[in-house]
Amino acid sequence: MIPEAGHFALILALCVSVLLSLVPLAGTYLKVPLWQQSARPLAVVNGALLLLSFAALTHAFLTDDFSVVYAASHSNSLMPWYFKFSAVWGGHEGSLLLWVLILSFWTAAVALLSRQLPLELKARVLSVLGMINVGFLLFILLTSNPFERYLPNSPTDGADLNPLLQDFGLIVHPPLLYMGYVGFSVAFAFAIAALLGGRLDATWARWSRPWTTVAWAFLTLGIALGSWWAYYELGWGGWWFWDPVENASFMPWLAGTALMHSLAATEKRGVFKSWTVLLAIFTFSLCLLGTFLVRSGILTSVHAFANDPERGRFVLMMLGVVIGGSLLLYALRAPVIKSRVHFTETSRESFLLANNIILFVASLTVLGGTLFPLAAEFYDYEVSVGAPYFNLMFAFLTPLLAIALGFGARSRWKTTSSARLLDKTVIHAAISFVAAVIIPWLYGEFFFLAMVGVFIAAWVSCATVSDIREKTRNKGLWRGWQQTSRSYKGMIFGHIGLAVMIMGAAIVSHYTVERNVRLAPGEAAVFGDFLVTFDRMEKVRGPNYIGDAATFDVFPAPGETAALAGLSPAALKMKYVGEGAEPLFELKPEKRRYVVSSSLMTEAGINPGLFRDIYISLGEPLGSGEKEQAWAVRLQYKPLVRWLWLGAIFMALGGGLAVSDRRYRLKIRQRIDRSPGEPAITPSSDVDASVLKPIAPRSGA
Repeated sequence: MIPEAGHFALILALCVSVLLSLVPLAGTYLKVPLWQQSARPLAVVNGALLLLSFAALTHAFLTDDFSVVYAASHSNSLMPWYFKFSAVWGGHEGSLLLWVLILSFWTAAVALLSRQLPLELKARVLSVLGMINVGFLLFILLTSNPFERYLPNSPTDGADLNPLLQDFGLIVHPPLLYMGYVGFSVAFAFAIAALLGGRLDATWARWSRPWTTVAWAFLTLGIALGSWWAYYELGWGGWWFWDPVENASFMPWLAGTALMHSLAATEKRGVFKSWTVLLAIFTFSLCLLGTFLVRSGILTSVHAFANDPERGRFVLMMLGVVIGGSLLLYALRAPVIKSRVHFTETSRESFLLANNIILFVASLTVLGGTLFPLAAEFYDYEVSVGAPYFNLMFAFLTPLLAIALGFGARSRWKTTSSARLLDKTVIHAAISFVAAVIIPWLYGEFFFLAMVGVFIAAWVSCATVSDIREKTRNKGLWRGWQQTSRSYKGMIFGHIGLAVMIMGAAIVSHYTVERNVRLAPGEAAVFGDFLVTFDRMEKVRGPNYIGDAATFDVFPAPGETAALAGLSPAALKMKYVGEGAEPLFELKPEKRRYVVSSSLMTEAGINPGLFRDIYISLGEPLGSGEKEQAWAVRLQYKPLVRWLWLGAIFMALGGGLAVSDRRYRLKIRQRIDRSPGEPAITPSSDVDASVLKPIAPRSGA
């Protein structure tokens, strides 16, 4: 009965979402406050019903209820309970239910945490979110019901979860990624609500900005965690493969970064209003496009969830409704969206606009490279667009973005003198050039793109540090830093995080050392500055797998490397590893075979460090007739690879600091030119008060 209760809760949630999408919106046009106020309880009830439905599906997994088709297809009685729990979203139906659950949480959060939001605006925002809920709930109930049963007979055990997904990464990666994906629906809802109300002033941007920043921070963490998961789980040592499904999350991140900066300009100066609305629509549309790519079966990828054209058609239809309806509404409202704020070519507004254009072009670049092979298939052409294309395009775009960021950090709103912008430019460029020469020299070889990456990272860092020094010059560095706003601190963390990530990507992409060797227990190989010895191989057994676990001891490499060429692996170990010698560390990679699915998985052995990783993975066994089984072994030295994820953590932390800024936590008491019955808003210290007055007349409601 519990699965039926979960299914019934889904149906009730659809009914509540229909009410949420219609009643409050009708109340804004008919001027019925009670209808508008119904949005809040409806949003909370919708979230509670979906939580009940998700709990029912989770119960089926944890209790091994294999009469539920979805549980039987993605679980097994031998799996540990924590993998059974994460298996709830390990397939298409459950992951989609998690998506809608998170969407309902965002909707309820807007309802509960925006008490000071003008009633009409809140009603419109929640109605738009309700419409999105309706679309996805219909998708689940019509094409992807997770509560279907095997009746009257059900299997005695499940088919098991894909071994790739039986990992800690599945527990945290999809929820974080969906928090970002779905969170951009709030920015979209605010933009549509502002268009419906015909009031595109700084107020809606102010309310939308913290929600957008939170969604961006979650998406940043989700993408970084997915990269880290692929790095240690797949066994090949890569951190980004430009897989189409990876691109599906990267595109909204690029557009969302542009939206976040554009909202800052709209809030503080009242500029880019039309552009900001379009970015909100474009960002959420890319989120829906990513859903289509992952769930339609149009792509073949280890990340893809489903292979069902019917589901793809449904998402494509929903994507058409969202994009078409949003752009139609924008076209109807565009004539009244006007900006009366002026700025010079050297102002912060100009550099933010340049930043936006570059990020928008970058997202279009990824979009084109992802969709072009699909379009070519319609004309019976096979075209592959891979890493060389994307790397080349970003080699052009990233320096442009860094230049705009560096100058933008030192510019001011409205106007900035050329002397101020050029004041420290020569010094910053000189420091960056020196870093671009010295750091590659330390790694022993010069690569042009690596030098460019180091220059960019140093340029962004210099501009950011220079801005901090200027902000704190009259109060001392530490005291002045403490007195800066959390929003400013968040910006600094975000920019430093970007620099750290660029540095890591530039170094690890060009200075990774890889060696494939044939080793048996008792043999050794020299690898860079290390001597790696194959100590032993032993059998291991897990809850639902059996495997072979190797132990490798890693020692400092001997100095006389010229004499090593003629030594066999066994002689190498005998000559340079004495009895009782203590290794620097040991690594234990595994080769697992999962019992139910008979799938083979590689578990890498990794010694992490701030400046390098040592990465060892097992390939296939070789020479089965030998006394000691030899194995193909991959040895990798990965410099600064951790900086990729450290930079992402800095950026996400910056987003969290920005959202916790004082002006977002204050109770808003007065709003300029407010409508009767609406709460008020006061300008914050860093907002130009002149932009808070209505710029476009209210039309309709």
